[in-house]
Amino acid sequence: MVFLFSIFARTHEASLRHCHCQISTRKFITRDEWERKLKEVKIRKEDMNRLIMNFLVTEGYVDAAEKFRLESGTEPDIDLATITDRMAVKMAVQSGNVQDAIEKINDLNPEILDTNPELYFHLQQQKLIELIRTGKIEEALEFAQDELAPRGEENPAFLEEIEKTVALLAFDDVKNSPYGGLLDMSQRMKTASEVNAAILTSQSHEKDPKLPSLLKMLIWAQNQLDEKAVYPRINDLSTAKLEDSAV
Repeated sequence: MVFLFSIFARTHEASLRHCHCQISTRKFITRDEWERKLKEVKIRKEDMNRLIMNFLVTEGYVDAAEKFRLESGTEPDIDLATITDRMAVKMAVQSGNVQDAIEKINDLNPEILDTNPELYFHLQQQKLIELIRTGKIEEALEFAQDELAPRGEENPAFLEEIEKTVALLAFDDVKNSPYGGLLDMSQRMKTASEVNAAILTSQSHEKDPKLPSLLKMLIWAQNQLDEKAVYPRINDLSTAKLEDSAV
């Protein structure tokens, strides 16, 4: 991972160095020349370590974060014990135990749901989805009427989502219905990610890890440089291996 970010920073630097090239004339850069230019860019190990710790904390890898803290001496910016509580909430949503997740969120910080009506609505919507998934039709209708309908009257966007969810009840083959995607695991993951971000924000921590943004910047830098030069580029981000480009 450290190597990957080292490559990113060096690639971005090289892109800036070559931005003066004419668009109509792409410069050819040999592998030896490219690797020499990459080595000229110096990246502090401390910065790489903080980047890794940021990813581990944000994504909730508490054991890995603790091990990395001991090995690298990099201190996280939040108490690692809070990660366990946050992951318990996330796992509850991913397993369909929405009410348990709501209770755990309130135990952590009641203001999270009090100040985030959209998050609370999505949790209630997920609860309705779980009732429909388990075939509790009467309970689902009652829950939609008592808990969700009033929120739909206050917010047109909520109303549309309620209608899509309740529409699942009109189909015998729910999973293959137009709104069957609501029953996919991806819907649970989406709600769980929203919950995770809200808890992180309440703890004054970034809700998204920096890693994905840096990878997007790497791709952008290479795309910009592609217009100006032929050079060894990274095509597989999982290995960060330099590959020769076709002329």
